[in-house]
Amino acid sequence: MDINQIIALDEQYYMNTFGKRLPVCFANGKGMELVTTEGEIYQDFLGGIAVTALGHSHPKLTEALHKQVDCLLHTSNYYYVEPQAKLAKLICEHSCADKVFFANSGAEANEGAFKLAKIYFYKQGKNKTEIISLKKSFHGRTLTTVAATGQDKYQKPYHPLTPGFIQVAPNDFEALLSAVTPNTAAILLEPIQGESGVHPMDKAYLEQVRKLCDEQDILLIFDEVQTGMGRTGEWFAHQYFDIEPDIFTSAKALGGGVPIGAVCAKDFVASAFAPGDHGSTFGGNPLATAAGVAVFEAIEEEKLLDNAKAMSLYFIEKLTALKKAHPQILDIRAAGLLIGVEFSEEHAKNIYNGLFRANYLTSLCGNTLRLAPPLILTKADIDGFIEALQDVLNA
Repeated sequence: MDINQIIALDEQYYMNTFGKRLPVCFANGKGMELVTTEGEIYQDFLGGIAVTALGHSHPKLTEALHKQVDCLLHTSNYYYVEPQAKLAKLICEHSCADKVFFANSGAEANEGAFKLAKIYFYKQGKNKTEIISLKKSFHGRTLTTVAATGQDKYQKPYHPLTPGFIQVAPNDFEALLSAVTPNTAAILLEPIQGESGVHPMDKAYLEQVRKLCDEQDILLIFDEVQTGMGRTGEWFAHQYFDIEPDIFTSAKALGGGVPIGAVCAKDFVASAFAPGDHGSTFGGNPLATAAGVAVFEAIEEEKLLDNAKAMSLYFIEKLTALKKAHPQILDIRAAGLLIGVEFSEEHAKNIYNGLFRANYLTSLCGNTLRLAPPLILTKADIDGFIEALQDVLNA
C-alpha cells in the first residue's frame, strides 16, 4: 500500500485520537534509520519516544524474538515463565529493587505502583490513601494515571477523576511539605519530567523528598517509564541522582519495542502484595520478557551506558555552540540521551517541521524539541543532526 491508501484507511477506521499524523509510514529500519513505504530514509532521534534503545532491527533482540516466537508466545501467569524470572533477576541486579511485577505498559505499571502503595498501608490498618504528584508531570492515559498527571489538558475531559491525588509545583520542597497530611501514602515523581520538555529534578530537592518520606512514613515512587534502561547513562535515573525510591516503574525501552512495563520495589513494600492482590493476563509473557532479557544483555555487552554518557557530552557541546550563534535557542536541558532544546515560541513549530522535512524525527513538547535517540548513537549521527538543525535555523 502507498502512503495515501494507508492514510485513507486510517481516517475511515481508526479513532481520531492522534489527528493528522506526520505523513509517513515506516516499513522497515536498521540502526538509527527508518525507511518509509515510499523508500525514503529518516534518522530517528526520537527512538519511538525513548523506546528503541538498541535502534531498529538490532541483531540480538531480533534473534531473541525469533527464537521465542518459534517456541512459545503465551501461557498465562498460572505457570512459571523462564524469561520472566530471568528478567526480574536482571532488573533487581541492576537497580535498587528487590522484587518486580510485570505489566504491559507504563501506565499499567504506574497503576500497579499506586495499588502497591495503598495496600501496603491498608494491611497495616493505616488510613493513608493520598498520593502527591507534581504539576507538569505525565504518568499515563488511564483514568487513574490521568488523575496523577499534573496537566489540566489531560484531566479536564475526564472529571470526576479518581480521588486522592494532589499536585504541587516541581522542585518546590515547601509546596510539597505543605501538601503532606497524615493521610499521605506516597510521593510520586518523575526524576526527569519528559512530556513537559525534559525538566530534571534538582538533586537537592530529591534528597529532601527522600528524607521527608523516611521521617513521615511515606513511600517514594519514581516514574522511570521514560528514564530507565540506560537513557540517562545509568541503568535507571535513580542511580543517576543517587537517590533510592521505595517503588519505581519502568516500561518503554525495557522491551526494545515490545510492549512491557514493570513495577519494581524494595522487599518491605513488595511483600504487601499477596496472592490475589494483583495480576495480569499478558503481563510478563514469554515474548515480552525474552525481549527484555535481550535488551539488558545488549546494553551490557555493547557498553551502551558508557556510550550514552559520552554521546550526551558531545551532543550538549555541539548544541551549546549552536546556541551561541542562534538566539532562537533559549535553553538546553539534558540527562544522558534525554535532551530538551527549548526555542522561542514563535520558532519552535517551524524548527520541528523543518527537521522533519530534512528527514530527522524528533518530538515537540510545547516549545521544546525533545530528543531521545537510540543508545547506539554515534558522533557522526550527532554531526548530521547538528548540520540539519543549523540549516533549519538559518533558513
